[in-house]
This record gives sequence, C-alpha cells and structure tokens, in this order.
Amino acid sequence: MGESFEGIIGRRSREDLLEHESRSGSDNMDGASGDDLDAADNPPRKKRYHRHTPQQIQELESLFKECPHPDEKQRLELSKRLCLETRQVKFWFQNRRTQMKTQLERHENSLLRQENDKLRAENMSIRDAMRNPICTNCGGPAIIGDISLEEQHLRIENARLKDELDRVCALAGKFLGRPVSSMGPPPMPNSSLELGVGTINGFGGLSSTVTTTLPADFGTGISNALPVVMPPNRSGPGVTGLDRSIERSMFLELALAAMDELVKMAQTDEPLWIRSFEGSGRQVLNHEEYLRTFTPCIGLKPNGFVTEASRETGMVIINSLALVETLMDPNRWAEMFPCMIARTATTDVISSGMGGTRNGALQLMHAELQVLSPLVPVREVNFLRFCKQHAEGVWAVVDVSIDTIRETSGAPAFVNCRRLPSGCVVQDMPNGYSKVTWVEHAEYDESQVHQLYKPLIISGMGFGAQRWVATLQRQCECLAILMSTSVSARDHTAITAGGRRSMLKLAQRMTDNFCAGVCASTVHKWNKLNAGNVDEDVRVMTRKSVDDPGEPPGIVLSAATSVWLPVSPQRLFNFLRDERLRSEWDILSNGGPMQEMAHIAKGQDHGNCVSLLRASAINANQSSMLILQETCTDAAGSLVVYAPVDIPAMHVVMNGGDSAYVALLPSGFAIVPDGPDSRGPLANGPTSGNGSNGGSQRVGGSLLTVAFQILVNSLPTAKLTVESVETVNNLISCTVQKIKAALQCES
Repeated sequence: MGESFEGIIGRRSREDLLEHESRSGSDNMDGASGDDLDAADNPPRKKRYHRHTPQQIQELESLFKECPHPDEKQRLELSKRLCLETRQVKFWFQNRRTQMKTQLERHENSLLRQENDKLRAENMSIRDAMRNPICTNCGGPAIIGDISLEEQHLRIENARLKDELDRVCALAGKFLGRPVSSMGPPPMPNSSLELGVGTINGFGGLSSTVTTTLPADFGTGISNALPVVMPPNRSGPGVTGLDRSIERSMFLELALAAMDELVKMAQTDEPLWIRSFEGSGRQVLNHEEYLRTFTPCIGLKPNGFVTEASRETGMVIINSLALVETLMDPNRWAEMFPCMIARTATTDVISSGMGGTRNGALQLMHAELQVLSPLVPVREVNFLRFCKQHAEGVWAVVDVSIDTIRETSGAPAFVNCRRLPSGCVVQDMPNGYSKVTWVEHAEYDESQVHQLYKPLIISGMGFGAQRWVATLQRQCECLAILMSTSVSARDHTAITAGGRRSMLKLAQRMTDNFCAGVCASTVHKWNKLNAGNVDEDVRVMTRKSVDDPGEPPGIVLSAATSVWLPVSPQRLFNFLRDERLRSEWDILSNGGPMQEMAHIAKGQDHGNCVSLLRASAINANQSSMLILQETCTDAAGSLVVYAPVDIPAMHVVMNGGDSAYVALLPSGFAIVPDGPDSRGPLANGPTSGNGSNGGSQRVGGSLLTVAFQILVNSLPTAKLTVESVETVNNLISCTVQKIKAALQCES
C-alpha cells in the first residue's frame, strides 16, 4: 500500500497540487492549509504550500455566511477579487462546509450524551426504588417475594396519589376551618376511589347505598373525586362551599351515567332502534326496550310531557378534534348551527379536560334551541356537556339536563323541555372526514306546540338528529369551500377575497337577525303585541333599535306566521330563491325580474349561496335598489333571507371593507316538510280550526314561515300606531296569497 501511495503521489497533476494548496486549514483559524499537517507527517517531500492572507480569509468567511454554496459565476468573481484561482476558491468552500458539518455533529453528540446521562440517572433511581419496594399498609420495606413489575409500578403510583390527597385535604382544612382527614370514613380502597351517594329525589336508579367507582384521573385532578357523602335533602337558605362540592359530585355522577347511555344508544341497533313504518328509513326508538335497558338518569317523565327520540349517521368533512373543539366552545357551537341555536353560554366549567385536551371536560351550559316558526316555542335548557375520548380518533360529547338536580338543591324552575342523554359519537375517517352518529332524546310539553307542527316535532325532524347532522354537513362543506384557494365557476371573479369574506360576514349577521325575529329569543328584547285586528297565527313584536350601527335607529316591527302549502319543500324553495320569479310575490321588485349582480357559492348545491340582486327602476328618476340574499338548503329544510342594502355601503363591502356598519333589517322564509309521513290537511275538503280533519286521504306538503322586520318610525321614542301593525299584517297576508296563486295552491 505504501508503494502504491507513493506512486500515486508521484503522478499528481498540477490541478491536484492546486487542490491541496488551496486548503486553508479548517481546524486552524489562523489561515494554515490542511496540507501543512500532511507535510509535517511527510518530511522527505518538502513543498511550498500556499497560505491565504487574513484579508482573503475574511472575504471568504463573509461570503460563506451569506452563501455556503456559491455558483461558478460567484467563485470566478471572488477569485479575481482575491487574486486566487477558481479551484482554490472552490476547494476552500468544500473544506469550510466539511468543517461546519463536523462542528455541528460534535455539538449534537454533546447534547445526546447529556440526555443519555440524564436517562441513565433516572433509570438507576427507578431500579433502586424497585429493589426497595414500600409497603402501602405500614410504609415500611416490603418483602420482594414474587412482586410483578406491574404491581411495583402500581404501588409507586399509589404512593404518589396518597401524597397528593394529603395536600388536597390540607387545603380543604384551611378552607373549611377544621381538619379534614384523608383516612377517615367512608373507607377508600387502594385500587380506586368510591363515591358514596345518598338518595336523590327523582333519581330512581340510585338507592341510599349505591356507590359508583370513578377513575382517579378524572377531570383536572384528584380533588374532583374526593369522597363525599350526599344527604337526601338540603337544609338552610344559604349555599356553602360544601353544598357546591356536593352539587359538583352529583354533576359528575350524572355525566358519567349520561355518557354510558349515549354510547350504548349510538352503537345498539335492533331491538332498541327500529325502522319507521312509512318506509323513509328513519330510525325510531323502541321505548319499551329503552326502559328495559336503561334506568332514567334524570327521573321519570313529567305529567303532560311527550318523548321524542331520533338517531342519524352521516359523513362530515371535519376531523374529530376540530368538531369536539367546536362543540365545547359555545360561540363556535352557535356559529356552526345558527338556525338551531338562538343563544347559548357556558355558566360553569367543572373540568377543562386532561393533558391539554378536551378528554374529561365537563361544563354547565344554557341554550335556547329553536325551530324557525312563531308557532313553536323556544326550548330553554340548562344542561351538562361532557366530553370523553374513547379511543384514538374516537370521541363522544353528551348533553343531559340538570333540572332534577337543581330541584333537589332547592331551586325549582318551570321548564318546557328536558334533554335526556343526547349528543354525538365522532370517529375519524380518511381524507379529513369524520363519521358522526348523532342521538337526540328529549321530553317536552306538547301543549305549547301548534297543531300544524306537532307531527314534525314528535317525529324528531324539528329538533332531532337529522337536522343536527344535515346542518353540520352543510356548514362544514361551506367552510371547506371558503378555505380552498380555487374559486367556484359560479362565483363572480370581480369580487376580491376580502370582498367575499365581508359579504359572507354581512350575510351571516342578516340571517342571525332574521332567526332572532322569528322565534322571539332573548337575543333581542322583543315585546309581543296583542292586537285585535291581527290574524290569530300571526305573531307581532316590537323593539327599539338604539346605538346599533348594523341597524337603522328607531322602532322595529317584526311580524311572522306559518302556513301549510300542498307543494314539496324543494319546489317551494326553488320558486322563492329564483330572482326571475321574484316579481310574483315581492313588492320590492317593482313588478319586474331582478338581476343577479354578485354570486358566492357556499356549497355543492346551487341553493347554498349568497347573492346580490338589483331591482329594475320603475322610471328614470328612480334609482335602482340592491338586495342582499342568502339561501341555504339541506335534508332538514331550507331558508331564504334577504334585506335591502345601501348601494355605496355595498361597494365598500365588496372591496373588502368592514360590514359591521351596513344597516339592514332582514325578511325571508323558512321551509320544512310537514312531517315524516305526509301529515298535511286534506287535498280536497274542509279543515277544522285546530288544523286537523276528518278524512284519511292526506297529501305531502310544506310548512312555510314568512317573517318581516320593518322600521316603522326612525325615532326610538315614538309610539307605535295601529296603522303600522295593520300594514305589516296586510303585507304578510298579501305575500302568502301571491305565493299560493303563483304555485296554484288552493286558499
């Protein structure tokens, strides 16, 4: 090998010699080349080697910091400037990169060596602890014997939990002003924490000696599972800290029972769920099987209440984590279901989850649920919402009313609806989709629902699982389209991305205000009017609009009614959203067709969109008017909402300006099917006053809600006149008659 090496050295060309001469010493920053060291090892071959000057090294280093890989043009320019050959510059950069890589590897090796030492120290401490196990009974050394590795880990964990419990008891003693023993009654086994629960009024499944085993890691800490004895009745007018602890323990017990019931109802098919008889494929709850399988966790059904139950499964373009976060955040929950949730808020957070996730999150919420009709009362519910992760990519969120607990704690309140364990089980699927199984189970006072809507509500199509899943699919599809960079072929390309966002935000506010005006939720302070000259099924309300830049100031009058029409919901929706047919029912169209000036798609269905319409002027002196319109449709129903808007303000919005200052008052229509099995009035024949009839032949139809919001006076302090109420009432009656005439419906 030595002879070959010498032969190779002897045959080196001038280029190879230049390569070695250009090396400037990667490890010696004084400028010596790497071949200086080679020359020291080879004394017989004495050659002159080039040393770069400090100025050359400084120039090379400065360029290396900016560009470690210079191209041929940069190397040529640098070689001319430094009086070096291009190959010298090339080989210097190669050596410098090698030196940098070596330094980085040394640094990484140092970090890995430190981490290795740390892990070795932890491993040694664990081995020492395992060699000297501690007896959990006496605290002394335990006999090793045949103790398994798993049992040793459990003993170490038990010792840690015992220390944490002692700290919690010390804090509780300071709070209560008396010592709290962690070893006192009731007894606490080493393997789990048991919660002794006394008799609760209305909880038929819990006896005075029932104990429920709870996981020690539930909630934010072990303090959520402290042993508490629950008295059968509360006494005293005040609510103490101990009372609050008892109430939270009851909430925890109720949430766990509700979660267990929801998962079983979502996974079990027949005989718990059976197919409906009308052949629509709708699932119906077998109430007899339900009572045999489950114990009512919120007590027996109140007198006069009826039960509705539904289950629906669908694929949604959203992952499980995003959907869970949406459901646990009240604002995002309301934005996801704007036509179903009038108002919601979180009143108390009992547990925010574990490990930075929503697993184990438990919170107390209040919500107002609605069907868009003045003939269906808003459902106000106070409920617990509990979230739990059952497996990787599988989550469940359950709601259950707390009215029974509140009555037990001395705060009775009349409710028109009770929410039995309801919610959804979400499972991640490929391509960003999730499989959502939704269960809705409620008891409500049917006497407050109008005869027209009873079939729809009792079937679960009004507040049921089908409506929740259909709305979720439509909203998630809209979000996916808006987040994509591509623009739909149906959209007008003249609108900028900022203009699209502003128009959609304005349309969302318009739809929210429309829904609040139909159902008289507490979003606005409505005053219901009992006018003798108004039809019985027309709800007229009034409110004052003051200091709201999104509304014109003054007295706002809202009127809404619902009617049955013997046409399909799809045909009715297509008629109302078509701008070419608008003159057949809309007095704002000036008797002619409208022109679509802008279009923003919100889904694959052409009916899900936001449009800007322009009405033709009657004469040359009258300026044309713009109308903002949003339409949406899904399997549960359809919506057409519109409002006249100011032309200069819309120009600002379409250019991406703030839409919060655009004043509008919305009007529109809400369309739902009349029931699951064509429960409309007779096709030919008289109808009684309560909406029923004596015949058996029925036709399928639609339930149409018509609602208007009108500014009757620009002064908030003005008095409402009878003429204004009559004008709105006549407007609704005239609009309904025009729609019936256009669709050739019998009056």
